[in-house]
Amino acid sequence: MRLRLIGIGPGGPDDLTVTAVRALNDVDVFLVADKQRGVDDLVSVREEICRRHITGDHRVLVVPDPPRDRAPQRYGNEVRDWHAARAETYETVLREQVRAGETVGFLVWGDPSLYDSTIRVVERIRERGVVDLDYDVIPGVSSVQMLAARHRLVLNRIGGPVTITTGRRLHDDVAAGGDNLVVMLDGNLACTELPGEWDIWWGANLGTADEELVAGRLSEVRDRIEVARARSKSARGWVMDTYLLRRA
Repeated sequence: MRLRLIGIGPGGPDDLTVTAVRALNDVDVFLVADKQRGVDDLVSVREEICRRHITGDHRVLVVPDPPRDRAPQRYGNEVRDWHAARAETYETVLREQVRAGETVGFLVWGDPSLYDSTIRVVERIRERGVVDLDYDVIPGVSSVQMLAARHRLVLNRIGGPVTITTGRRLHDDVAAGGDNLVVMLDGNLACTELPGEWDIWWGANLGTADEELVAGRLSEVRDRIEVARARSKSARGWVMDTYLLRRA
């Protein structure tokens, strides 16, 4: 069985690469995870991407995503268990609902290499050995790239590094000396609790019609970010935000 893992960008249906569009048109059936949060329209966004870019026939199979604890005591173990449950769920769909000779596509939010589980889940399926499959990966525009473009940023200082981290890890990375950081997966805006003066370039739901952008000294714009974040979440039912944080 052939699988194609296609990066589709951070949310805008026109933010796909030409290679990604060609890959979409090579797929017979797409597997789309439904996170079942009640206000989540990420499935419909993926369906819109298919309608806009695919010229031939295809099927979309919506797969209920296994539940997970979003605030576990042992984060790594919880995520690994979730990956295992996902692998079993997808494996069942591949065996029971995909016909011989069909190519299967996964529409991966952003880029498959950056804070996404799809590659790991597919590798778990391969390791289980129940389904004989091979796959390739099509890169996509990440929210990090989109953030830099929207704010007209160079992410690194001249000759310097940039750390890409998560809200969960932010305080540890700053304590270790990080002073130029891109932060993802930060549902609680951990940056607002950092000591010292920081500049921030923030964006939410990048590439969508409800995109929000705020930039400035963190101590001066944190309230604007909170308001913009709430507005973006209200508009779509979900919010995905990313920001560059640089010590002033």
